[in-house]
Amino acid sequence: MQGRYGSYGADSMNRFLLGSAMAAMILSLFTRWEFLYIIALAALIYAYFRMFSKNYQRRYAENQIFLRYTSKIRGKWSAEKNLMKQRKTHHIYKCPNCRQKIRIPKGKGKIAVRCPKCGTEFIKKS
Repeated sequence: MQGRYGSYGADSMNRFLLGSAMAAMILSLFTRWEFLYIIALAALIYAYFRMFSKNYQRRYAENQIFLRYTSKIRGKWSAEKNLMKQRKTHHIYKCPNCRQKIRIPKGKGKIAVRCPKCGTEFIKKS
């Protein structure tokens, strides 16, 4: 059982399959749409098949394809998560000229901000 789930647990594709199966099952309970339940069941069966499969190379290749197709979505999600974490200590403004995002530390009062991209200077409260 040690190497069956990978060194750090289930891979990304399995986590996605299990999460989407759970969401579809919960949604099918409230909407009474039978096709959602069938989709959830199929995703659950495929996730368990992948978990207990001994064809490691094939499962690894499937996971790499999944990661390649979802890389843009995961990148945008990660960037937004990082911005939300920074909002505790910084204000994030956009340059009125070129729309470049500029990060200003909080608690400095009104300051003149110079855009590093276009050089436009504007005043904002930090």
